Amino acid sequence: MHDPPQILIADDNENNRCILVARLAAEGYETREAEDGERALAVAREVTPDVILLDVMMPKIDGFEVCRRLKRDASLGFVPIIMVTARADSKDVVTGLNAGADEYLTKPVDHAALVARVHSMLRIKELHDRSEAQAAELASWNRTLEQRVAEQIAQIERVSRLKRFLSPQIAELILSSSPNESLATHRRQVTIVFCDLRGFTAFSEIAEPEEVMAVMSEYHTALGSLVHEFEGTLERFMGDGIMVIFGDPIPCPDPCARAVQMAVAMRTRLSELSSKWRGESHELGFGIGIAHGYATLGPIGFEGRSEYSAIGTVVNLAARLCAEARDGQILIDSKVRAAIDERTTTQPVGELTLKGLHRPITAYNVLGTT
Repeated sequence: MHDPPQILIADDNENNRCILVARLAAEGYETREAEDGERALAVAREVTPDVILLDVMMPKIDGFEVCRRLKRDASLGFVPIIMVTARADSKDVVTGLNAGADEYLTKPVDHAALVARVHSMLRIKELHDRSEAQAAELASWNRTLEQRVAEQIAQIERVSRLKRFLSPQIAELILSSSPNESLATHRRQVTIVFCDLRGFTAFSEIAEPEEVMAVMSEYHTALGSLVHEFEGTLERFMGDGIMVIFGDPIPCPDPCARAVQMAVAMRTRLSELSSKWRGESHELGFGIGIAHGYATLGPIGFEGRSEYSAIGTVVNLAARLCAEARDGQILIDSKVRAAIDERTTTQPVGELTLKGLHRPITAYNVLGTT
């Protein structure tokens, strides 16, 4: 709505227009004038007034037809029209209202009635404009919401695609607002889990490639779901070897306990798979090694290809414990043993001399958890 409200007066009689202009100006309204129907249409489309006072008997186009055209013009929105005319017959009133007029006043116009009608139409116009503004604002919010939902769906789809090739934690960090900081090289205490199959090399030498791929698919599916369940970071698949990191890139308060719990679940799952494989004449066992300590973590590679990995003695120790483990064993170092609670049952296996490590390592076999 204009400030002050703007009234269009369309009347072929100049004296009538002057009287109406004077009365409305006294109420603080701004007025525009039109002397015939064509001019009334032109001014209305030019300024979009807040109320139109429209005479019926005008040259070129009469008031009824002007009213019809104005109401059909979507560009004008909602503009109240008050017919102001000397034609007081009830048929004329009906014709005016059917043409779209909102009020009908007969000449001579009573000043109080005119002002009251204009006030009433302005209130209706204000309510309509407010409703239109709210509808536009709501439509804008809906568009914004739709856009955000579309962006979130696209983000979820991108994360889902990345999670097929990366661990969920790495995928989330890559797509976060500050991936460079989160994935920058850093040093942190972590728990490393290595596991692989016993007898896999011999099996792959005699089995057909299709059989090897089928076993690998079952193996990776079984262990991959457990890595996600216990929120470990799957560093990589290395044939039958799997490396999992606990405590990075997302820190967790109990990396050793989670690693051991996952390892026990893996052993149970692989025991079931091993029974199935034996029925297919595949003699395959399973061993795990777990170590805890400081490692340097971050992306390793070059500009076109990089992987998130861990480097340090703790990684080598976990790999060597895994290599030392017999079928069904979960070998852990003393740091992991100290971090887990009494609900985990372990058995000392003595000091082990492991390849690449100068000092003997005290190791324990995890029997189970309660």
